[in-house]
Amino acid sequence: MNVTPKLKAKLKELPKEPGVYFHKNRDGEVIYVGKAAILRNRVRQYFQSPERKDAKTRALVAEIDDTDWIVVDTEMDALFLESEMIKRYMPKWNILLRDDKSVSYVRIDMKSEVPYVSMTRNPDDDGAEYFGPYYGKVAITRALRILRRIFPYYDKPYNGRKTLNTDLGLTPGIEVGKTTARDYKHSLRHMISYLKGNRKKLVRDIEKLMYEAAEKGDYERAAEYRNQFFGLKGLGTKIVFSDKELLDISSDKALEELQDILKMDKPPVRIEGYDISHQSGKNVTGSMVCFINGAADRTKYRRFKLRKQQNNDPESMREVITRRLNHLNDWGMPDLIILDGSVGQISAVREIVTKAKIPIIGRDKSGDHSKNARVRIVIPEGDEDYRMVELAKDGHIAKLIARIDEESHRFAIQYHTLLKRKDALR
Repeated sequence: MNVTPKLKAKLKELPKEPGVYFHKNRDGEVIYVGKAAILRNRVRQYFQSPERKDAKTRALVAEIDDTDWIVVDTEMDALFLESEMIKRYMPKWNILLRDDKSVSYVRIDMKSEVPYVSMTRNPDDDGAEYFGPYYGKVAITRALRILRRIFPYYDKPYNGRKTLNTDLGLTPGIEVGKTTARDYKHSLRHMISYLKGNRKKLVRDIEKLMYEAAEKGDYERAAEYRNQFFGLKGLGTKIVFSDKELLDISSDKALEELQDILKMDKPPVRIEGYDISHQSGKNVTGSMVCFINGAADRTKYRRFKLRKQQNNDPESMREVITRRLNHLNDWGMPDLIILDGSVGQISAVREIVTKAKIPIIGRDKSGDHSKNARVRIVIPEGDEDYRMVELAKDGHIAKLIARIDEESHRFAIQYHTLLKRKDALR
């Protein structure tokens, strides 16, 4: 097996931490993305004992000229990041070597009177909260089982009946009068906070609630918070869900290059993508997708039903962005906005976005929404000028922008289709 000197040197640098690795060919194209609990061990395996590998794997290894990686905190972080990077780069060998792994999401519908926690492969546009995507259903099931001991929850629609899980303390116990639906939701919000990565803050908040309950003489409630507090403290050595804020964004080439081309002070952490969908000015919808450190965060996606139904994308985009900017305090501040459109769309929102001091660019596809559409971005310069930049389609920035654009387009069409169906049923 012919391993180049450059690749040999890279293999010596591999860390022992968990992470995601990127195998590349001679042209620098990402041909395979994988995850590892220990990067050093997993990546080196590709170049050891070739006689034990199947024909497809040997063919993959023969193409590998270089490899890169991103180190993360936990195996679960690697599961999350692997899924996102496969969607971004669409490596040919991930398709050729695809196994029976499927992407899974954790679903919680807090709008229900008594919510339950479940897993699904396909997030629906139903108002529930979804966490993921994650590869490896067994790992997620194990993680939820551990979290359930700390934050008891229902895993099926509530019917008021006592079950074995009630006796085991795995449900909140509404069915036996142990708690109320309101208190159950309060506990479930703590679990959601954990799923979103707010681990340290959550531990501090629960500790504070524990002491407050004790001071009020509510010792039963204080004991519940105590159990949650020590349960969470012990989770650090077991299993953790993805904390997107802790991904090493300095290793993401797309964000580094985006920082350079846009002359930003630092790589953009929060990028939002926007698109408009309609049919001849009817059922006009807008979408906002959110990428944190280069990875999609569906819990932060938002959709808009346009108040003014019109066949005018720039004006519709202006309404969407105006409504979005009214939520800077509760939704957060984007580091970069990417519009599906060219000068017309950017011109419509440029004044209000500049006032909010948010960088903005557009992707000009000239009506081409196919997978092979070129990636040409429009960058505002000065007071009224624009700079057009044609990106290499196989480059890191192009892959990221295409991924964000694809998500915003998909999300907008999904909502438009939903409204169209509702119209048809009237």
